This record gives sequence, structure tokens and C-alpha cells, in this order.
Amino acid sequence: MGNTLTQASTVAGRRIKRSFLFKLIVFLNIGAAVLLILSHVASYVSPSIFWVASLVALAYPGLLLVNLLFILYWLLVKSRALFISLFAVLVGFDNLQNQIQLNLFQTEVPANAQKLRVLSFNARLFDLYEWTGNPLTRHKIFKMVQDETPDIICFQEFYTSSKSGRNNLDTLLRLQKATNHHVAYTETLRNSDHWGIATFSTYPVVNKGNILFHEQTNNLCIFTDLKVGQDTVRVYNVHFQSNRFKREDYEFLGNPNAKPSNDEKITASRNIIRRLQVGAVKRARQVKVVADHIESSPYPVIVCGDFNDPPASFTYNKISKGLQDSFGESGWGLGNTYNGLFSILRIDYLLHDPRMVGSGYKTIRQNLSDHYAIVSDLWLKPAGAGRKE
Repeated sequence: MGNTLTQASTVAGRRIKRSFLFKLIVFLNIGAAVLLILSHVASYVSPSIFWVASLVALAYPGLLLVNLLFILYWLLVKSRALFISLFAVLVGFDNLQNQIQLNLFQTEVPANAQKLRVLSFNARLFDLYEWTGNPLTRHKIFKMVQDETPDIICFQEFYTSSKSGRNNLDTLLRLQKATNHHVAYTETLRNSDHWGIATFSTYPVVNKGNILFHEQTNNLCIFTDLKVGQDTVRVYNVHFQSNRFKREDYEFLGNPNAKPSNDEKITASRNIIRRLQVGAVKRARQVKVVADHIESSPYPVIVCGDFNDPPASFTYNKISKGLQDSFGESGWGLGNTYNGLFSILRIDYLLHDPRMVGSGYKTIRQNLSDHYAIVSDLWLKPAGAGRKE
């Protein structure tokens, strides 16, 4: 009798432990699912209204992975709790497609289409301050451009100088075929050193202009109208507001334990969150200006640039409306373009009008900047099927 009671007590104890563990895992799963859903909200709500969602969206790849692991766990234990994370993943299926692609089949190229190879790259001033630690990086950038032979090149963080031996403008005009250009500067020092943004093209430039953000910033968008056969194509080259992290911010993010006291850690965390908030709100204002300009374009458009925001963001959702994402059409894998501390992020984009079909999208994973260059072939269909049908 005593043994029976002892066994019953042991079984009951195990059930209680299993029940508590089950509830704990479900609780953690619900938390992960809620955060994933909150990251989806960031695509539709401006950071000026609810900026917290934009911060959570930065963690979308990690949150997605955690929820997929929960789904796998519940499958293994055969529990209906798998629907918690499954629902959260499916709610943001568009974000999933914008972050990960498994294009198994080659894109069908339209008949009689004009091919335009487009390259977009945040060149980080052509390694002006030797961030990469390699004195040959600048020459490797030029070699990369030569190897890709693009018809259209969009550089963000462009730098050139007529006196320092780094006349990148002249070098690019000499070394590659896209010699028609539109360059706009946001800062000039000593009448010789220029910082800005630049678009190069093998096609004639028939019109161009700058889109100003009417605030104190080094960020800018330019548009360049190109004559392509009997058509005109408008190319937008944009660099939206960065988060403007300082060196100490990167050092803290890379090694939080470097701060000896809790007060210092709290201060450092607040500074980073504040910069993320300010950057997100500024981008929300900037993207509205550019999106309105794109909407009024009389020509099919190509939009290239460093958005400084992931696909699960208000910035991406706002500017990509009515456009195709080249990565979504023919990309493969994760799609990350940031070559820095958070290398899982995709923040550089190549979007285009539905009158074009993208093929051969790729990310050039060379250590030339804190961004990777992206390239895609765009096939412009013959006139007759405009964007605003």
C-alpha cells in the first residue's frame, strides 16, 4: 500500500512539473508570437505615430527564426500549440517573402524587351577613411563595377575630390561604359572635396532633378530621366536617413559587458534607442516625399538606394507600393545587404515598374563597404502597358 501511494505521488509530481513546463513554454511562445506580429505592424504604422514597432521590426529575422523553432518543437511533441507561431508567421507572409527567397526557376524574359543591367551600391565614400583596413579597397570597387558592366549605376555615399588624388568621378568615367551622369552634393569642403549621391548611365540623360527633404540632413534623393530607345525611364537614387550611430554605440552593441556599471549600460542603451527613434521618424517623413514624387512620375520608374530600414518597415512598404522588388523576382536566400554588426539586415533595394521584369538578381558579397552591392537585369517591355493601367 505504501509503495502504491509513493508511486502515485511520484506520477502526480511529474504531471505537475510537466504541466508547469508546458505552460511556461506556451507563455514564452505567445511572447515571441506577439513580438513577431508587432514587427508586421511596423509596415503599416508610421514611426511618428508608433515608433516602438519600427524598433521591433529590426529584429524580424531573429523573431522569425524563434517562431519557426517553436513550430518545429510543437510538431515534434504533437501539440496544437504550433498554431500560435504559425498564425504569427502567416500574418506577415509578405515580410517573409521580402526577406527570404527560394526562386527555383529562371525568370521568363519578355519578347522584344530592352535589357538594362542596374547596380546599386552604398560605396561608403570609396573607403576614404580606410575603414576596411585594405588600401586596395577603392580599386576593388572600380574592378567590381567593371566586372558587372552595368548600364545604370546608383551610388550612395559618393565622394570625389579634385585635389586629394581621389577623383572618383573622373576615374569612373574613364574605367566603365556608363558615362552619362547625374551627381548631387550635400556637402563640399575646400571647393574640391564633395560628398553626395551619383547616378551613371549608358543612356542619354534628358532630364534630372533633386528631391530635398527640407530638414537638416546629409541625405538626399535624385531622379534622372534616361532615353531608352523610344521610351523614357526615370531612375530614383535615394539615401534615406541613417541612425547616425557613434563609435561608442557600435562598441557597446558589440560588447555590452564593456560597460562596467549598470548606470552606464542604461545610458548607452537609451542613447541607441533614441537614435533609432529619431532615424525612424525622419525616414517616415522622407519616404512620403519620395513616394509622392514617384506616384506623379510620367515614366516607368526604377528605384535604387540605401533605405536604412528592413523589409518589415514603414519605409519599405510606403515606397514599394505599385512596384516590383528585384530580389523577390529572382533573388535567392536571405537577401541581407548590410556588411556590419547586424549583417542579417536587408536595407538596400532595387525596385522597378511593372513594365519591367527582373532577372539574375544577386548580392555581391565583397568586403568593400559596410554595405554589399546589389545587381539585377531589368527587361523593359515595349511601350503600351504603362504602370498606371
